Amino acid sequence: MHVIDITPSADGTAIVLHGGAGGRTAELTPDEHREYAAGLEVAYRAGRAVLDAHGSALDAVCAAVEQLEDSPLFNAGHGAALNAQGEAELDASIMAGTGRAGAVAAVRRAKNPVFAARHVMENTPHVLLVAPSSEVMAEWGLQVVDPEYFITDARRRQLETVLAGRLEPTRHGTVGAVARDAAGHLAAATSTGGIVGQHEGRIGDTPIIGAGNYARDGIVAVSCTGIGEAFMEGVVSHEIYARLRFGGVSLAEAVRGTIVDELDPRAADGGVIAVGADGRVVVAHNSTSMFAAYERDGALVTLT
Repeated sequence: MHVIDITPSADGTAIVLHGGAGGRTAELTPDEHREYAAGLEVAYRAGRAVLDAHGSALDAVCAAVEQLEDSPLFNAGHGAALNAQGEAELDASIMAGTGRAGAVAAVRRAKNPVFAARHVMENTPHVLLVAPSSEVMAEWGLQVVDPEYFITDARRRQLETVLAGRLEPTRHGTVGAVARDAAGHLAAATSTGGIVGQHEGRIGDTPIIGAGNYARDGIVAVSCTGIGEAFMEGVVSHEIYARLRFGGVSLAEAVRGTIVDELDPRAADGGVIAVGADGRVVVAHNSTSMFAAYERDGALVTLT
């Protein structure tokens, strides 16, 4: 297991993001590594700019995830993994440290599912909506696109090789961000296209509050990536919160212990990003690799 533990910055603000864990990053060329690093940097700086302007943690995580959803490199939004029917079904969730949350699943027309999740949180009495229609999302003021927008040639080729049995479907591919703002508020956002070749209608941990995404002021904000079924069964993000609130352990210990107790027995791998009440950041994964971006000693670090 790899655990990166970063002490809080002087002002306590922090943002950290991930672009998925596991996968086949060892197969990437040097140019591809640079492309992923550049994509992570663009997203990080979008979120960081919000915090530097004294914006909210909620706005910061949305800004970062929006950039990752817009990039064809990551499994969310444009460039999402395709299901067995060759279609993109998108999931996203968001949670504010106040305890409010919103999520959407099996979305096919929202350009940025993270904003659909935020609308559910802020403008409906619900937490999770499945497959909201394009008419509904247009009424919400969201940008609606043709389903073809999400599909890239690279994802088509990937699906073909998976369905032909020439490639094992990767079960890792999610983007997310967690942040703490200058007022001490926390937020988490997570978005995904799911698993390559998945059954139509399959939903993983990303839109399940407490599984792939969780935030509470004064405790922690968490976003997860990996084998979604295991994260749901282990209620991983809430388990990290519970260990901090009731167990009196450090953030790194809570993350590490949860991975050991909930993922390892299920033979599942993945990763976690978390920011604590004081702005401490932890990035951890038991997978071979993880895409992530965070700041350490004033310098941006990108993992590819």
